[in-house]
Parts: sequence; structure tokens; C-alpha cells
Amino acid sequence: MAMKALFLNCTLKKVPQVSNTRALIDRAVVIFKELDVESEVIRVVDHSIAFGVTSDEGEGDECPFILEKIKTCDILIIGSPIWFGTLSSVAKMVIERLDGTYMEGNPETGQYPLYGKVAGVIVTGNEDGAQNVGSRILFSLTHLGCTVPPNADCYWVGDAGPGPSYIEAGGERHLYTNRTVRYMVHNLVYFAKLLKENPIPTNLKKLDEEAKKVSNSG
Repeated sequence: MAMKALFLNCTLKKVPQVSNTRALIDRAVVIFKELDVESEVIRVVDHSIAFGVTSDEGEGDECPFILEKIKTCDILIIGSPIWFGTLSSVAKMVIERLDGTYMEGNPETGQYPLYGKVAGVIVTGNEDGAQNVGSRILFSLTHLGCTVPPNADCYWVGDAGPGPSYIEAGGERHLYTNRTVRYMVHNLVYFAKLLKENPIPTNLKKLDEEAKKVSNSG
């Protein structure tokens, strides 16, 4: 069964600057390859992405290019560094732009384009905030239609205060991170196969009509 994983690296650093988030993403890419899953990594800041909440914000906006990649993948992983204890501005912008996919529901079922995809998150940074970043991203992706398996997050954080990040600190030898990246990849692949063989049958349009019959407003 051919499977594809797409990573959106939401670092603030453009190529050729070194990205610690990319370094941890590369660990996951290796494990996906061992499971015969093809991976693609997009560094979002290397594209011209407009602010907004639709799928296409007009001339010069390269978000439609990334959205097409998302729609054709089986596994979506968002990678974000930690800034002031929370997700990067780039990751926030990606989620805001994905909001536009609500309007692109399946004409028969109303399911959003991200239905049938599984989601994970990779986080790097100093001090604290990894669980905050992971929970915010994964929560948003479930609302957009993604399925989140157990242990779908992987992160590395350094000591409090300024200091070496994942690469300089030798994060590739950190047991917890090496363990969780494996949990994440294996669970994502397993659930992606399940969904491919057993698509979610929920008809959102039908349920909307049922809800309207018992509601006063909204």
C-alpha cells in the first residue's frame, strides 16, 4: 500500500539557515522510509504565504501549492520550534490558512479535505512549551478532519534559558526523543493504513440537517 507523509517545517529560518526542527524531522523521515513510506518536507517560510483564512488569498499566494500537497498525502506532520512558550508564528499562520478547507467539503458527505488523513507534530526548542505547542496543533488538526493516533507527538527541549538547541546539544542521542519519534511514526503509519482501508463513513451534511431540527439558532 503506497503511503506518503508530508512534513510542514514551520521554522522561522529560511534555507540555507540550519533548522533544528528539520534535524528532528529528518529522524522521522528515516523511520518512515524503513516502513516503506515516502516523505516530503516543505519549509513554509521559503514560500510566499499570505495571511488570511481562505484557501487562496489571490495573486502571489503560494498556499494553494502547499494545500494540494496536503490533500494528496496520507500523513501530515507539522513541525514547529518553540517561541515564548508557544508555537511559531509560521505554524499559527498555517493553521489559519487551513481554516479555509472547511469550505471545501465533499459535496455528498460534507467531509473536509483533511478527513482520512492522520496527523502528528514535532517540536524543538529551549526551555518549556513543547506540550503546549503539541496540544494546540493537534487539537486544531482534529477540528479540520485529521485523525490523531496515540503518541502522535515527538519533541526535544533544552535547559532553561538561552543555550544550545537540538543539533548543538546532541539531541539525536536523547532517549525520550528517540523513543517518541518511533512511537509517532509507527502509530501514524498504522492508523493511516486503517483509514485507507476503512474510510470514515460519517455524513456531516446529514448530521447538520438533524441538528437543525432540534436547534433554536446557529
